Amino acid sequence: MSDPLRLGIAGLGTVGAGVIKIVRQKAALLESRSGRSIRITAVSARNRDKDRGVSLKDYGWEDDPVTLATRDDVDVFVELMGGSDGPAKAAVEAALKAGKDVVTANKALLAHHGQALAELAESNGAVLRFEAAVAGGIPCIKALTEGLAGNEITRVLGVMNGTCNYILTRMEDAGLTYDEAFAEADGLGYLEADPNLDVGGIDAGHKLSLLASIAFGTQVNFEGVELEGIGNITIEDIRQASDMGYRIKLLGVSRMTGRGLEQSMAPCLVPASSPLGQLTGGTNMVVIDGDQVGQIVMRGAGAGEGPTASAVMGDVIDVARGLRMSTFGQRATDLVAATPARATTPAPYYIRTALVDKPGALAKVAAALGEAGVSINRMRQYDHVDDKAPVLVVTHKTTRAALDDALAAINGLAVVVAPPVALRIEQV
Repeated sequence: MSDPLRLGIAGLGTVGAGVIKIVRQKAALLESRSGRSIRITAVSARNRDKDRGVSLKDYGWEDDPVTLATRDDVDVFVELMGGSDGPAKAAVEAALKAGKDVVTANKALLAHHGQALAELAESNGAVLRFEAAVAGGIPCIKALTEGLAGNEITRVLGVMNGTCNYILTRMEDAGLTYDEAFAEADGLGYLEADPNLDVGGIDAGHKLSLLASIAFGTQVNFEGVELEGIGNITIEDIRQASDMGYRIKLLGVSRMTGRGLEQSMAPCLVPASSPLGQLTGGTNMVVIDGDQVGQIVMRGAGAGEGPTASAVMGDVIDVARGLRMSTFGQRATDLVAATPARATTPAPYYIRTALVDKPGALAKVAAALGEAGVSINRMRQYDHVDDKAPVLVVTHKTTRAALDDALAAINGLAVVVAPPVALRIEQV
């Protein structure tokens, strides 16, 4: 019989406690599926005395996660502390230098240091796995690195921050303003300590950069992600997009083009009838387009104790089975440094503005669009409110450069009383 696989867990928050519960409660199942027993030998956290709802009495304790990472009785270092630098980075580096395998849920760490850590793992004969870092319980990393390895990936997109999806869903379903929905999410404990990580698109941008690296064989480049949060989305945008048959989502989109790697995390419109349009609450969805398989849609819980701990244990079991795989699906030294490209692939756009109550105002907007080479698909003018008329335009496919020219021209019109807002429409 194989020796037990011994885990050292650093970080005993919600996910860490969830991992301990699975190892304790599912021991026979884990052994039958991996071919060896899986045990926890030692743990580390900031506060030893905190009640986490699980007993730690059978495990060694280390105040310093770096010490935990290098213990002789730890085969796999499980990093669940979070943070792009500091103790998490130091401990993961120490484990890899010692030739120990690492399983992490830390998207920020990998988004900023993934290439260096992948190279460090390979040079020391270790593996670095991170299924839990992207979309919680959805096995999207495994899908890209294994199940879809025979495909050329043409596009990766998805909703990868449940908090933003919750806020946008509540705005539509309950008629809440952005500030009201934000406050509700905060009261439910959905927001990070720094809310901008969620609503500013940073958390989801980290995840997109990791998926793009695997999908397109490139070095992780979070700095190349165009980020735009949801803070400027109004209840009017929500309602008017719905009138046009769309829903607004904070959508990550990545594709390789002749200009370079496009990575965008920004509010987009999607057809209300599409899988992404039907996504509600805190659920995540990852969509992958492959040249052989077509479109794959994966939907599930993007956070929480059970789903994220499930993803951690999926990686642990793969290590127990002896699966040795490069961090991003191919050797780190073979990954190319992709040229960042602004997301300029032609697409239709939603434009919102407001005009003065004067004859010919709408015609001036249409003329500005036409002069910039932007073709109108649909246009709708709403009833006047306080002598202002809200106007919506859905364009045919156009480049971002042409759209920017049109927006600048519209903003300069004397009949325009609200700066135009434009949101990309992503076809799914």
